[in-house]
Amino acid sequence: MSEQKRLDGHVVAITGGATGIGLVTAKVLAGAGATISIGDLDAEASEKAAAGLGEGHLGLPLDVTDNESFKGFVERTETELGPLYGLINNAGVMFLGPLDEEAEAVTDTSIAVNLGGVINGTRIAMQKMRPRGRGKIVNIASQAGKAGLPEGATYCATKFGVVGLSESVRRELRGTGVEVTCVMPGPVQTELGAGIGAARGMAHLRPEDVAEAILETFFRNRAEVWIPSIAQALSVPAALMPVSGRDWMMRALKADSVLAGADHARRSEYEKKSVQGS
Repeated sequence: MSEQKRLDGHVVAITGGATGIGLVTAKVLAGAGATISIGDLDAEASEKAAAGLGEGHLGLPLDVTDNESFKGFVERTETELGPLYGLINNAGVMFLGPLDEEAEAVTDTSIAVNLGGVINGTRIAMQKMRPRGRGKIVNIASQAGKAGLPEGATYCATKFGVVGLSESVRRELRGTGVEVTCVMPGPVQTELGAGIGAARGMAHLRPEDVAEAILETFFRNRAEVWIPSIAQALSVPAALMPVSGRDWMMRALKADSVLAGADHARRSEYEKKSVQGS
């Protein structure tokens, strides 16, 4: 880690930080000197994850869908660690299948966690950071937030929402010293991404790939970060095509089967435990 890529003295909170991308990001940022507050629905896992980072970090219970829970998480973070410099809205869920077969509880959970949770966190972070004239909000979306994929309609809708939210808030905060970045990974090797495919020529990302890209956003302000970056290059010509052309490109790259061709047997346990109230 170079001296230029240090976050010493900065407090960074990560939602959904006890597993997957969140946990790896916590380790990478802690390695860069940041003091980490991990928030997760599983309080015990959150405490264990924070302890694994070493002394001085914090693990707390957090339900991102509950605004009061989110406020309490941020308040306790600031009380115990100091002023919040960065918030990474990472918590998310993904359920797959045809929309007309999707249970209402699944729809409600997807919207509440993936979009409502990011709105809650972004609003609270703005309220803390804007008066201080500094801070970084990182919202984890997905490349599914730029292209509607079959059998992931609600998931895509929520990620489209995160992209739009991030763009709007970034413009609201222009000139305040508070930065907003939307991170859009392709499929990642995590429990959430288990059993899904990848577009032609694209390999599944490691959580470390995403974590390193998140770290970089603290030193290079960018509105959007695509991982891998080649995906952004492909999106440019696609945006100029008529709908029929975009559909052809999706089929040619087999992007239309990334979610539709998922192995549901591999995903069943994850999806069952991720529905709120289950």
